[in-house]
Amino acid sequence: MEQQSKIPETAAETETDTGCSEAMRAELLDECEEQFGLLQKLQNEIILADTDCNDEESNEAMNRLNALTAELEQWQEMEPKLLSTNPEILLALGKDEVQRLNSQLKMVLSCSQAKRDALKDVLQREQKWLEEKKKVLIEVTEQVATLRNENEKLSEHSILQDKKRKITRVKDYHGNLMETLSDMLAEHFPLPNQQAVGTKKKRGTDPECGENLISLSEILEQLTNKTLETPHEPYVSLDDSFWPPYIEMLLRNGIAVRHPEDCNKIRLENFY
Repeated sequence: MEQQSKIPETAAETETDTGCSEAMRAELLDECEEQFGLLQKLQNEIILADTDCNDEESNEAMNRLNALTAELEQWQEMEPKLLSTNPEILLALGKDEVQRLNSQLKMVLSCSQAKRDALKDVLQREQKWLEEKKKVLIEVTEQVATLRNENEKLSEHSILQDKKRKITRVKDYHGNLMETLSDMLAEHFPLPNQQAVGTKKKRGTDPECGENLISLSEILEQLTNKTLETPHEPYVSLDDSFWPPYIEMLLRNGIAVRHPEDCNKIRLENFY
């Protein structure tokens, strides 16, 4: 019963609203027609005034211009009047304007929200990208530091190994050179006891002659070691183990020199 009673009331209200809106529309149309007629009347007066003023002098035109300027200033200072003073019409117009503004604001709000959501997504992606780049930068920095340390260690180790290889090669070369020199000296400058091997002994030859003598290679080795170990005192003292012909040969060929004050001391000649 209540629903049945509500339905006629709603229908009556709808009919009343429809009747009011039609009445307001008719009233607005009447007012618009009235204002349009007034505008036509004013336009006709302006046209007639322009036709009448075609033959007037320039001073009258200036007066008319001044009058129109004053009238324009009055219209600018005058507040606009509403077309209708009916409160129902003004309320309906206000509702339409508010609804139009509301719809526009809703559209602006939806656009702003969509733009805000898009900017949030972009911000999240940029923050994620930034975090990833920071992690990559940290990892790369650590890797670079590790590689630098390894490179320094490898460089030091490689330099040390290279030096060791060079020293080993020099030692091997020195050993080979000394061995070749010793063989050459033993072959071409043998000791007296070595010269007698494989030959007949001469009459009156002492069998123990040359047993305590040192070879020419050993003499050169002693002179070289003395020069390197004690360069401030490079002289070697001569004794019975030094065979005099070897000493004389070294002195005559400019390989060794005697001490200026002691003839029993010799040293290597400076070759630089």
